[in-house]
Amino acid sequence: MLQNIRKIWNATELRKKIIYTFFMLLLFRFVSVIPSPGIDNTLLASWQASRASGGASLFDLANMMTGGGMSQMTIMAMGITPYINASIIMQLLCIAIPALERLQNDETGAGREKINRITRYVTVVLAAVQAIGIAHGVANAIKPGWFNYVLVGLSMAAGTALAMWIGERISDKGIGNGISLLIFVGIVNNLFTGITSYGWVNALIIIALLIFMTAVVTFVELAERRIPLQIAKQTKGRRVYGGQNTRLTLKVVSVGVMPLIFAYSFLAFPGTIASLINSKGAFATFWNTYMSNGTVWYMLVSGLLIIAFTYFYSSISFDPAKQAEQLIMQGATIPGQRGKNIRNYLQTTVNRLNLFAALFLAVLAAIPTLLTSSLNARIPFAASSILIAVSVAIETIRTMEGELSIRGIEMDVDKGGFM
Repeated sequence: MLQNIRKIWNATELRKKIIYTFFMLLLFRFVSVIPSPGIDNTLLASWQASRASGGASLFDLANMMTGGGMSQMTIMAMGITPYINASIIMQLLCIAIPALERLQNDETGAGREKINRITRYVTVVLAAVQAIGIAHGVANAIKPGWFNYVLVGLSMAAGTALAMWIGERISDKGIGNGISLLIFVGIVNNLFTGITSYGWVNALIIIALLIFMTAVVTFVELAERRIPLQIAKQTKGRRVYGGQNTRLTLKVVSVGVMPLIFAYSFLAFPGTIASLINSKGAFATFWNTYMSNGTVWYMLVSGLLIIAFTYFYSSISFDPAKQAEQLIMQGATIPGQRGKNIRNYLQTTVNRLNLFAALFLAVLAAIPTLLTSSLNARIPFAASSILIAVSVAIETIRTMEGELSIRGIEMDVDKGGFM
């Protein structure tokens, strides 16, 4: 590892990108601790205590993604989550609306730039709407006066815009995906803060579980299903194409963290809305009693939702029929499979991978919940946070490897390297 670090540091351009990324992330964390104007810290502490015994909510999900910014009501309380939501919305709309699909598939890159510009506008709109909702939800923690409500909403929306700008600058001039790195930094900060707040016995148990889950997630994240392909020879003029063996690589867990985020958001939404309308009402009481984090019904419903969203997200992100059509046009065949059988083979393979991914994510999500119940304390991480952190770390390392390979430098992967 030390040798690889030395190679990275000696690459001048890569070193500049890493330093630029570090200072931009440092700026993000510095801004993340600036309290939102209009928030009364005493009232905020009382509001946090009043909801500490409640079930999971959208506030908890956002707090995990922002490194505690939501619980502290800083100007980065929403972090980059509105941008993530906007990206998901645009991804779904690109499938449903042909005009957006054509922009997305534009080979010149102009269409993709338009999609990115629209995503930024949608982010600002979502940030404003969510800021208004948060200001209403934390009304008990805001100083009296309508002007303070406006300050809270505007500062949080501006914080999201700043976070989006920092993420894009990292992607352009730094190393790795800027948006993903902002989420990674927030998760790591939340982990450190949460672990240090426990006694040493519970802290050791949590650290051991965290290391185990990280190792398992890393192993599964790197796992692939490799399908052998045979490309037939094609003669065009005096040139002969094809005639070689290759492979089609499918990730074992190709859906990533999206099923977990969808399931958590779906479960948290009813309780959050009920608490905003009437926290002492019958529905809010029922939801906090039977669907709070750690109950049997919560784990059962969340597991079923994760499985359902795994199949749903896979169906919109990978089309076996379209992939089979492309293989046939390229003259590629799978050994023992030809014609329509290729599509059926790919569909069967994807279904099996989805079944494993769904069960893996459901079990992974249940482990922190069970530990929360056994220790009678909130665990500072969830399955989604570990999966996101591991995925971002692996992708960033691969980006560094790519930067070095362009310069003719190879990392020592098999000799104590990063991976």
